[in-house]
Amino acid sequence: MKQKVLVIGSSNTDMVVKTEHFPKPGETVLGGTFLMNPGGKGANQAVAAARLGADVRFVAKTGIDIFGKQAVEGFEKEGIDTRFMTESTDLASGVALITVNREGQNEIVVASGANMDLRPSDIPDNAFEDISFALFQLEIPAKTVHWALSQCAEKQIRAVLNPAPALPLDSEFLKGLYLITPNETETELITGIEINGEEALQKASERFFDQGVQNVIITLGSKGIFLASEHFTGMIPAPVVEAIDSTAAGDVFNGALLKALADGTALEDACRFACQAAAISVTRMGAQSSAPYQHELESSQTHG
Repeated sequence: MKQKVLVIGSSNTDMVVKTEHFPKPGETVLGGTFLMNPGGKGANQAVAAARLGADVRFVAKTGIDIFGKQAVEGFEKEGIDTRFMTESTDLASGVALITVNREGQNEIVVASGANMDLRPSDIPDNAFEDISFALFQLEIPAKTVHWALSQCAEKQIRAVLNPAPALPLDSEFLKGLYLITPNETETELITGIEINGEEALQKASERFFDQGVQNVIITLGSKGIFLASEHFTGMIPAPVVEAIDSTAAGDVFNGALLKALADGTALEDACRFACQAAAISVTRMGAQSSAPYQHELESSQTHG
């Protein structure tokens, strides 16, 4: 029987413009394609896990507006359990303004709105019922994440933290985490160690271990990931693809990882599975829309 997973996090509507190059301050550039997509780190990760076959419960807060309504309808279409989602009476649903250049790199500005109104009091005890793994990010209030992590510890749910966007986090916050999944920038901010090679990755992982984290994955974009765990420590390369938009690659990686772990897959193999899912996502435009389905990974494994 597949295990139920919990994602607590943000839901945004992404407004994306493709352009040749990013504007400098004060410069206007003419962009190309405009897309409006459902996004937000929490939502992206929940959808990525669901499309790969996970049984997902998602907790988030939207505004009472068209963006929020469309988001919830979208989650329900993906088969996600949305019973514990709430609405803010004061704040609009979150939006993100995203510019993507010809190399597929992105620049993002987020107006968090209702996401920053998600409080511990919005999350009832039964939201944690029957959960094996829970996944968090930092696009909702840090105090809500900290409270939810303590709930996971109490209920023996294995908690995964994707510390994005980066915040300085102390050992009180990190202690007891089953897994942390920062990128290079987030790793530097939290550990104070500049990531300039494998030795630095090892040192940063040890800093996380010292703060009570059990396993560490540092994501390195097209280079793959660095995993530090009891059974394996080292680089796991990403499949080589032609990237057109990296917008939700990290979110797809985290969602895929959650699904694989809930299925009982060993951490090293779960990382390989997640790298493959993320590699497919960067070959497509958009956030949630770029998340692959289970059958696409199976066919790429057959051909890969």
